[in-house]
Amino acid sequence: MANITLIAGKENTWAGLLFAALTDAAEPTEVCAQEDLSAFLSRADSPAAPTLVYVPSFADGDGMMPDLSEAGLVFEQCAKLRPAKFILLSSALVYGTGTARQAFASEEYATPQHGRDAISAAWKALEAMADQASVRIGILVILRPVTVLPSPSLLARRLARRFTLTLAGHDPSLQLLSLEDLAAAVRCAAQRSRGGVFNVSPDGVVPLRAAVRLAGGHRLALPRTWQRLAWPRAKLDYLRYPGTVSNQKIKRELGIAPRQSSLGALRRFRKQSVAGANPEPPFDDFGMDRATIDSLSRTVFRFMSERYWRIEAQGLEQVPGSGPAILAGMHRGFMPWDAVMTLHLVLRETGRVPRFLTHPGLLKFPFISSFITKLGGVVACQESAHRVLLNGELLGVFPEGVQGAFTPFRQAYHLLHFGRDAFVKIALRHRAPIVPYVTVGSVEALPIFKLFKWRWWRRYSEWPGLPLSTFPFLPLPLPSKWHIRFLPAIDLAAQYGTEAADDPAQVKKISAEVRRQMQQALDDILRRRRSVFWGSVFEETT
Repeated sequence: MANITLIAGKENTWAGLLFAALTDAAEPTEVCAQEDLSAFLSRADSPAAPTLVYVPSFADGDGMMPDLSEAGLVFEQCAKLRPAKFILLSSALVYGTGTARQAFASEEYATPQHGRDAISAAWKALEAMADQASVRIGILVILRPVTVLPSPSLLARRLARRFTLTLAGHDPSLQLLSLEDLAAAVRCAAQRSRGGVFNVSPDGVVPLRAAVRLAGGHRLALPRTWQRLAWPRAKLDYLRYPGTVSNQKIKRELGIAPRQSSLGALRRFRKQSVAGANPEPPFDDFGMDRATIDSLSRTVFRFMSERYWRIEAQGLEQVPGSGPAILAGMHRGFMPWDAVMTLHLVLRETGRVPRFLTHPGLLKFPFISSFITKLGGVVACQESAHRVLLNGELLGVFPEGVQGAFTPFRQAYHLLHFGRDAFVKIALRHRAPIVPYVTVGSVEALPIFKLFKWRWWRRYSEWPGLPLSTFPFLPLPLPSKWHIRFLPAIDLAAQYGTEAADDPAQVKKISAEVRRQMQQALDDILRRRRSVFWGSVFEETT
């Protein structure tokens, strides 16, 4: 039995929608009531219902900032009334946004400190108030739902229209939650005797562009610079980058999962008949579009590989045909053409698509961000790497980090020291083989002659500097001749246990060996190469 009293201000129409959903879904043994905030604050005794649910009002017109002054009064009253259980409806906006934001953030995720993210800071402050008051509350539950349909949030309001206003050049992966599923989560939290913080989100995601189209709407894509005339940058950033969260904890500890998918919630919201709608296609968790990859691989990538750069590759048989593995390569040039060509070759040989860890700064640029995401690029963080390997996929890494991509032309074929050696730790923990590989020729395609360390540009792009290269003076990279060699796979599982990941000496040793093999292969290819623009270096060794 769950006796629930929902607390909200009179002007909080969002709370009224949630109360209606709670009442419609209530069982005969349940009692759901709504109490006006002013009446609650004037109470002298504890409420009759054992569970209080607080739905904060919003301090802004876009449904993204909680009213902290109102919340302070509520928690002050709770400290006096000492309710048996208190459920705070927070938001997944607490995790912040940005290119470095982890996908499928868990409740323990440490939000990056951006300094200017007032939205995340406000939700953190709200939860901090609840935590301080929890010493006088029996059980505290904090629910962090993703975008709820319907709700006052900026994204929900945009999705309600026939023409959905989006940001040109960005196609973020969304998690959309139906109001009924949020109500079910509230009821479940009221019934259980467990407290804590829980994300509320559906399984899977849906890309914004596909969501609008499949729900019968139309996109109106306008540049971010135009939209900043009407909305602050911080709010637009929440529409610019994917901000997905994990629902594993609420499944595990409360035993509940939303019934509606993200697309299903949107279709229901727009009152689209699901029976008459097209079947829901599967979507990749990170936004990869296999149809786009296959199409480009048959056309553009094939032309670039076979005609433009005339790539000769050796050792592709070293790439495993199944199971998790790490491709450890070198990356030169600020545009990731070498990663794209590696993807094309591996796909052609094995049918598999490697997912490359991508520097967050590259995901800031419109259209480039969407292009990289559709090709399987994921934000460079350990959480992304773990998820890719857990799924049994190929993970592409560049151990030199972003500094390697911006190595000046004269030193481009001398590998830098590998930074954190995190790729070795991940390989050891997942018992995944490491396949080193090197590329000769991409350096000459986009040579970097000088790096201007312009402070504003470094802060905006998160790059080491602004490169001086042939781009943008020439429309395309130079048609140099490329040579790619995949080295024998290093089977760590046969030599080490998973505990070796916690041994810095062993990790350093393995990392140094990978770098040694790669540098040796580079030197051998350069020694054999007779021209930057033609000739083979592998004919003598095959």
